[in-house]
This record gives sequence, structure tokens and C-alpha cells, in this order.
Amino acid sequence: MEMFCDSCRQHLKNFMELIQRASENLLQKIKDFFKTIQCCSCLKQKKTDPASLYKSVLQQHEKEAAQEFLQHIEEASENKVIDRECLEVLQTLAASENPSLQQSAALYYLHISEQLKSELPEEYLEPYYALLQSNDLEVQRKASLSLVNLLVEGNVNKETVVQIGLLEPILELLDSGDATVQCNSCACVATLATSVLNREAIASEGGVKPLLGLAKSYDPRVQQNAVGAILNLTRSDKTQMLLCKEGALPVLILHLQSPDSDVQYYSCAALSNIASSPRHHQTMLQIGDGILLKMLLSLMSSSVEKVCCQACYCLRNLSLNEDIQADIVAMNCMPQLHELLKFSSESVNEAALSVLTTLSENRSNTDAIVSENILKTLGKLLLIHKTSHGISNHAATIIHKLATSETQQAIIDSRCVVALLQALSHLGVHDESLLYVTACIAELTKHETVRTQIIQESDANIAAHLLMLSSQSENTDLSFQAACIISQLELDEIFSLLLRPHTREIVGYILHFLKHQEIRFQHLGLLTIRNLRKDSHFAAVFSESQLIVQLCRVSQQTAETQELLQAVLFRINDADQKQDD
Repeated sequence: MEMFCDSCRQHLKNFMELIQRASENLLQKIKDFFKTIQCCSCLKQKKTDPASLYKSVLQQHEKEAAQEFLQHIEEASENKVIDRECLEVLQTLAASENPSLQQSAALYYLHISEQLKSELPEEYLEPYYALLQSNDLEVQRKASLSLVNLLVEGNVNKETVVQIGLLEPILELLDSGDATVQCNSCACVATLATSVLNREAIASEGGVKPLLGLAKSYDPRVQQNAVGAILNLTRSDKTQMLLCKEGALPVLILHLQSPDSDVQYYSCAALSNIASSPRHHQTMLQIGDGILLKMLLSLMSSSVEKVCCQACYCLRNLSLNEDIQADIVAMNCMPQLHELLKFSSESVNEAALSVLTTLSENRSNTDAIVSENILKTLGKLLLIHKTSHGISNHAATIIHKLATSETQQAIIDSRCVVALLQALSHLGVHDESLLYVTACIAELTKHETVRTQIIQESDANIAAHLLMLSSQSENTDLSFQAACIISQLELDEIFSLLLRPHTREIVGYILHFLKHQEIRFQHLGLLTIRNLRKDSHFAAVFSESQLIVQLCRVSQQTAETQELLQAVLFRINDADQKQDD
């Protein structure tokens, strides 16, 4: 194609300028034309109203609305951004075909969204329908941005926005060719999707496909908000299924390599939510020949804390599948997890512990965990974070699961016993993590070598604390676990001496256990009496009439139970004999 010469280019330039000037002056020339022609005698004879020949750009009611609106803005104070008197005006401006008036309404909503401290009345949402469907790009931009602000700040009810029909125009804006409008509409959907009811509405209204499309956008803002919206949709089972069906998994796995840490985090969190349902595991690992596990292990080394943590949680959910768990262990994940336990960040520690907790459930992983010297680091973590519920829960559970006759020495060398006893004293009675700690100590007392160390590390305060916990009638599981520890430790003379000052408390919880309807409590009460009777001090105390009376009742109940059991067994055997005959 030949290039234009300088002369032709100049002619074209002059022509374009002429067109531009003509379009700018056309409206004024038309007005001037009608002003001139109305002076003609022929028009005067017919008494034609010039207004019937030239239709104003603004309707009369729109002019009045605009004037009222301007007056309202001038008179409104900073604290008075909502005035019911202007609602009709806003509705008029929003419904206008004049883009300038619509922009005024959109600008006012943007002002409201930045100033409002309370909830926006529901009726103020109605003009949004017209604004979001405006043909003017600036109106769409301002209206969608103001709605995002209101949703994020909680100034409007998320379910109400969907119920009054605003979801449809919001989803339509996802197909806009403007990146700003796409960005804002994705943010709207992401915020709306934090509601369970709205997730299903978004899915049923066809919001999944356009979001997946925008997740591939070259605009980082659009991509980030689209993936954020997908993340919130994965929080429900039904929308998870639809997302997987529409091809979300490859998109999310690909974004684990995104240079944007927020996109990485959202994608990883979405995959973690999907991985919480075992039915998706096989599909997730089939993509890219199992590349997901490799990418998650890589992200565990991310310098961005939230990405590192989310990679751990996704691996944790996947490791609920024993086959996948074996693959994870085979990929040499233990050293990486161990390194994360040494981080100064409690969040990173807890995320790594969540993976180890799941792995420790499988006895076949015990050697791999113990050989990595992870137990020593667990002991240090418990000593540093004595009152951390998450770390106490996970660490106590892992030690509990690893406690075997073969791992006794490793547990002793790790100082886990000292750490657990300190956590026992520092955690509050109503802390759920205290139950995990007591259950772990109760398990450790079953192993003779570890039990000896527990007794050596115990003192009068530990003994008193255990007795206090065993008397917790409101928390029966905690009470039972504390009593289990006492029943094991009291076999040692040293610990029995620590219990002597607390005779009344011991008799109290034994009586409570003997009266308990659950057999496990009655059995534990009897076991405690048997163990402590070896001490002459307690032997004399247990001879008290109140305890003897309750023991007789238990004995009678046991005898009656035995008789009933024998009668039932006799009838079963008799029936079997007749059937054979």
C-alpha cells in the first residue's frame, strides 16, 4: 500500500478538523435556524409554536430534577449525604436518556459510597438498575464503583442487592469491553459471593463462564478480582461442582504461577476449598500429569506468607486421600515442613503443623516424621507458644499420634513432655486446646519411660492443676482425661506424695465418677481407688462411710447388670439351640 503524499495528508487533516468543528456547531446552528425562520410571516400566520419544531434535549421534568439536585448538593452538609427528598430526583436523573444527567446521579452515588457511615435505605438501590444499564461508559464506571464501595463497607445488604434484581445488570457488565467496568463488576460479584444464597444465584444466572473468561484477562486488576470472585464461589459445594464442570481447575492451577501474589493466593485458596471435597481429588491430580502437587510444594517456599500458608492448607486437604498422601511424602516434603516450623511467623508454623497433623494420622509416616527430628522442633514451638490454641492443638495431636513404644526415647529427647506440662498450666479451662494437651499427656503416661519423665517434671502445682481439671463437671471429656493422667501417675510413690494434701478433692471427684452414668467414669473411679489404696494414707481415707456406701451401690448395679446379661445370653443360646433342632 502506497503512503499518502504530504499534500494529501494535509487535505485529510483539514477535512477531519472540518468534520469535528461541524459536529460541535451543528446543534447551535439548528437552534439559530429555527430562531430565524420563526420570524417569517408564513409561520406567524399559522401561529405555530416553535417548540413544536425543535424538541429540547432536556424534558421539563428533567430540568426541574436537575435544578433540585444541584440545590440539594449545595445545601447538603458532609454528615447529611442521604436525604429522602432527593430520592425521586435520583430516580428521574438515572432514568434519563441524557448521559450528563445520568452521570450526575452516578457521581452522587459515588459521593454517598465514600461518605456514608450507616446502611443505605433499600429504596436508594432502585436507581442503580438504570445506571448500570446505561449506554454511557462513565456512568457504568461510576455506578459500578460506588456499588463496590457500598458492598465492601457493608452499607448495603448483599442478599437484598440480588433480591431486587441488580445481579442481572452486574453480570452483564462482565462482558463490557472496558477494563475498569469489568474490574468493578468482578469486585461486585466477589463481594456478593461471600453470601451462601448469592453464590447459587450467581451460578444459576450464568456468572461462572464470564468470570472464568476474565480470570484470563491481561489486565491485572480484572484478573485479580475475577479470581477473587471464583474463590468465594468455591466456598459452596454446588458452585464447586459447576466451576469444575466449566473448567475452573486448569485455570486456577495455571494461576499458581502468576507473578501477582494476590492471584496466587486466591487461586491456591480456591483449590484448597475444592480439595476439601475428596470427590475432586482425582480430577485435580489428572491435570498436567499431577503438576498440582509439585506446584504446591514449590509455593510452600514462597516469600509471601499468605501464599505459603495457603499452599500448606491445600496440601493438607489433598493429603486426606491416603494415596495422595503417599505421593506427598515420597516427594520429600518433610524437610520443607520442618523448615516452616522454624519460621518466626506463628501463621506459617500453624499451616505447616496442619499438614503434619494429617500425615501423623497414618502410622506408616511415623518413621519419616521422627527421623526428620521434627519432634524437637515441636517441643520448642510449644515452649514458645504456650497459649497459642492452634499450635497447641496441632502439636499435641501430632505427639499423641506418634507416641509408640519405638518413639519413646525420641519424645523424651525432644523436651515435648516439659512443653506439654507447661501448656497444661498456661491454657485456660475453657480453651479447646487444653483437651488436646491433656489427651496427649494421658496417652504418653501409658508408656513407662515417658511416664517416668512426666513424674520427674511434675511438681505440687501440676498435681493440684490436674485435680482441678478432673473436677470440671461442665467439661466431662477434659475431666476424664485429667483423671486418666492421675490414675497412671499415682502408681508412683513420688506422685502419690504430691496428692496427699488434696485428699478431699480426690475423694470428691472419685465419688462424682462412681455416680456417673457412663461406665468409663465408674471404671476410672474404681481404678483410682485401687491404685491409691497402696498408700496407707489414702487406704485410711477410702474407708470413710460415704465412699463405701457408693462402692456398694456400684457393686449392686454391677451384680444386677451381670444377672441381666446372663439372662439375655441364656435366652439367645436357647433360641439358637431350638433353631438348630
